Amino acid sequence: MTTTLRPTGPAQEGADGARTRTYAVCDNGRPVGAVEIGTEPGAGGTTGAIRSLRIDEPNRGRGRGTIAALAAEEVLRGWGCTRLTTEVGPEHTGAQRLAAALGYTERSRNMVKDLPRTPAALPADVTRRPMTEDEFARWDSAAVAGSARTLVARGVPADEAQRSAEAAQRRYLPDGLDTRDTHIQVLVRADGATVGHVWVARHEMHPGMVVGYVFDIEVREAFRGRGYGRALMLEAERVALAAGDQRIGLHVLADNTPAVRLYESLGYRTTRHNLVKAL
Repeated sequence: MTTTLRPTGPAQEGADGARTRTYAVCDNGRPVGAVEIGTEPGAGGTTGAIRSLRIDEPNRGRGRGTIAALAAEEVLRGWGCTRLTTEVGPEHTGAQRLAAALGYTERSRNMVKDLPRTPAALPADVTRRPMTEDEFARWDSAAVAGSARTLVARGVPADEAQRSAEAAQRRYLPDGLDTRDTHIQVLVRADGATVGHVWVARHEMHPGMVVGYVFDIEVREAFRGRGYGRALMLEAERVALAAGDQRIGLHVLADNTPAVRLYESLGYRTTRHNLVKAL
């Protein structure tokens, strides 16, 4: 048995600079599956992705998936990638085992919750209000700077990281606080102290799955560990329900154990594991 990859067409490049290409997985020249690879936008071309990998049912269980994944890694290494990502659903246990055997580790996960008919009440010691324009200006600048630092840590040149972070922020908040279907709420204690904020907007989390999405949540450092994170998440549910959403979703880093535990305790379930591997 000789398993190889055969291009099914030329490489494609999107407006965001991301590159993609699809290959047939062949066994002695006979197609037995397919793999799609690409590069991540805004990562300087250094982060590659195995976007999908399929081995047809009659040909599974013979190591072809492993060989195809390794061959895809070699192609991406040739493209200059030093880091790989892939996504696996929680129901795909075979794919999870394959990824673990190939050295992938969980970087983050997507989670979703079916909203209740009636939102839970906030704690008695806090009230909610929309974020002000002055608060938004300060937060917006800090958020872009934080995103740029994250990209630099992943190997993206500083100037490119800054441009990418700014573009992402403008893509999701083109009109600032007036962006359609977008709400940034602030929680305030009875003594007037601002506890934190939560940003919720309607978003297509997965193809065909539109939810109220928690883009950002933060409890100010002085108030952490007092249950305000839960209160902000309850406020996010209220916002999503008021907007007519039936589900609410989010993205969380896998090593943020307190956040993962909070979301699980609130009824969120994992819809996708996001995995990473250094080449």
